[in-house]
Amino acid sequence: MTSLTIRNARILHQSGEWIDGDLSVRNGKIESVGGDIASAADVPEIDAEGLTLLPGAIDPQVHFREPGLEHKEDLSTASHACAKGGITSFLEMPNTRPLTITQAALDDKLNRGAQKCLVNYGFFIGATAEALPDLIEAKPTCGIKIFMGSMKGDLLVDDEAYLDKIFAKGDRLIAVHAENQDRIRQRRQQFAGISDPAVHSQIQDSQAALDATQLALKLSKKYRRRLHILHLSTAEEAELLRQDKPEWVTAEVTPQHLLLNTEAYSTLGTKAQMNPPLRSPRDNEVLWQALLDGVLDFIATDHAPHTLEEKAQPYPNSPSGMPGVETSLPLLLTQAKEGRCTIAQVANWMSTAPAKAYKMVGKGAIAPGLDADLVLVDMETYRPVLTSELATKCGWTPFEGWNLTGWPVTTIVGGKIAYDRGRFNEEVRGTALQFDAP
Repeated sequence: MTSLTIRNARILHQSGEWIDGDLSVRNGKIESVGGDIASAADVPEIDAEGLTLLPGAIDPQVHFREPGLEHKEDLSTASHACAKGGITSFLEMPNTRPLTITQAALDDKLNRGAQKCLVNYGFFIGATAEALPDLIEAKPTCGIKIFMGSMKGDLLVDDEAYLDKIFAKGDRLIAVHAENQDRIRQRRQQFAGISDPAVHSQIQDSQAALDATQLALKLSKKYRRRLHILHLSTAEEAELLRQDKPEWVTAEVTPQHLLLNTEAYSTLGTKAQMNPPLRSPRDNEVLWQALLDGVLDFIATDHAPHTLEEKAQPYPNSPSGMPGVETSLPLLLTQAKEGRCTIAQVANWMSTAPAKAYKMVGKGAIAPGLDADLVLVDMETYRPVLTSELATKCGWTPFEGWNLTGWPVTTIVGGKIAYDRGRFNEEVRGTALQFDAP
């Protein structure tokens, strides 16, 4: 039985074609695309006249803080923020409390997701300096997360000998936070006593990022191990991959590394502090070109919320990280509207490419038989980013006041309307992502 009909939309089909017409959903799957679909009395309909229908966005790197740090964010508030931002699936990182380093901790997160998440969910398992069998065997997981730098405690793995052991064993995807912790330690001593948060970009400089990316690439090539480089931030790293990027390596970039730079410290202060740090305007331009050229594969937000009270602490006591799931899609679609890229490229970077990289079953495009994870966006109306309208628990954004278009109007998860024109459907629940697609 058809369970939802969307009418009069401009639809981006999996083929890359734009189709004007209707889309029907049956049992959570896309049933048909295009043309006129007959009405049925018991089937809800959405009139999408003037709106653009895209595959639901996938955010492949977020920190949603549950369990253990729910005062910053939790799976319920975060998934509401996702739905409001047009994100229908996310992959969450292991630096919660307890750490996601065992099957039991992974199962706990999956159970929490089933109870709380309006959108689809998946979780990384974290590597530690201790050889744990669950690193290879735990499932379902999208991959292994390694913090090569910018981390304290058990999740910091900065010893090359142990990194070599992780790359050598197993075949699941390894995603790396690539910064050289030794260099960061040295530069923290060099710049000690400076409270201007702008020094953060000097302490964790481009060389620290390049060193670690070179090491990860070396180990990936040694074992032909599937490697993903998280939140790549520097021109030097982009140029390295332009010259030397094996077919089994992918890389992502965040909206903030494309659109913000070190000039933001003067207005945002510690709100601009993140890991890896914001870089120069030149880095912005080189990263954009690398994304357009396919050197960088897709977009992730690295949504990492902290409370305003925490961010207000003087540097270096202020924590690194910023929220992003509610603004990422309109930020990129505004760039498309302004001619920097196309809407189809944005859909690839924010849905198709991450689904392919993580082998997500049924995700990433609009075509019959695929999951009905969809977002209707308004490409004609501009409105500002307002803190008062945010769903994220942390209650702030570095993009406050930016005038954007491409705002999500309706977000559909598994064929059900999760968000529509400012309202959430609290009955909707996403499902655990599966990572077995060929």
